[in-house]
Amino acid sequence: MNTDQLKGNWRQFRGKVQEQWGKLTNDDLDVIEGRADQLAGKIQERYGKSREEAEKEVESFCHACNC
Repeated sequence: MNTDQLKGNWRQFRGKVQEQWGKLTNDDLDVIEGRADQLAGKIQERYGKSREEAEKEVESFCHACNC
């Protein structure tokens, strides 16, 4: 996963992130600011998933969106 691209294109991907993980709030997205580790942490928190599962979801999302 290219975390630099995710951070660089955060404004573009922010809407897609919210579509994918609707429980994330705008405040969550402001805090995340395109950092993949923060995104995985918020997914883990909001959805009650393991860290590994959340990281895999973020990686799959980034691969699908070419970020």
